[in-house]
Amino acid sequence: MPRPSRPSWRWTLAVALAALVVCAPGRVAHAEPQASVGLTIGAAGEAYGRQWWKRTAFHLGLHGDILFGRSSTSGFGVGPYAEVFTHAFDSIQFGGGVSGLLPVIDAFPIVLSAGAYGRKGSDKYGVEPGVTGQLFWGSRSYNFHSKYVLSGGLLAQLRYGLGPSRETAIVIAAQVDVVLLAMPILFLVTAARGGSGEAAPLR
Repeated sequence: MPRPSRPSWRWTLAVALAALVVCAPGRVAHAEPQASVGLTIGAAGEAYGRQWWKRTAFHLGLHGDILFGRSSTSGFGVGPYAEVFTHAFDSIQFGGGVSGLLPVIDAFPIVLSAGAYGRKGSDKYGVEPGVTGQLFWGSRSYNFHSKYVLSGGLLAQLRYGLGPSRETAIVIAAQVDVVLLAMPILFLVTAARGGSGEAAPLR
């Protein structure tokens, strides 16, 4: 039986190496940041003096983040987040920190966050600092065609004030993507613009 010539072995080796270069690091090379912004609506249990849930308040806010390092729905991600919201419309809170995505289920990951915030209420304490830990669980896939990804789910927060009021809060809210909320408005605007123009008569 004739032995294969050396050029054929070299060609086979070159093809195998090229396949490894293309397939192995390709997923990392195409990793791009994925941003998301959601409206948060729910309830907050607030208290002063290191007590817990002495008052239930309406929660309304915006929460956005940018995650780096993901190249698919099964990838991990980490990046900064920022938020602003109010409780019962008598306080304003703003802050940010770091979020990490854990792909426990590809399309329904867990996002853990930790950060700091400032709080200005209608009480006598002025602006107070605080720290927070947060957990999001819900729908957040990976968008292969854009750097923005739709998200929606449940958000739970533990907020621990470091100011003189010694304020604490537990937040339980639904998070709905702002793009989904804007779609009906965009549809109506597009329909109105399309319907307002007069079509030229066919001849």
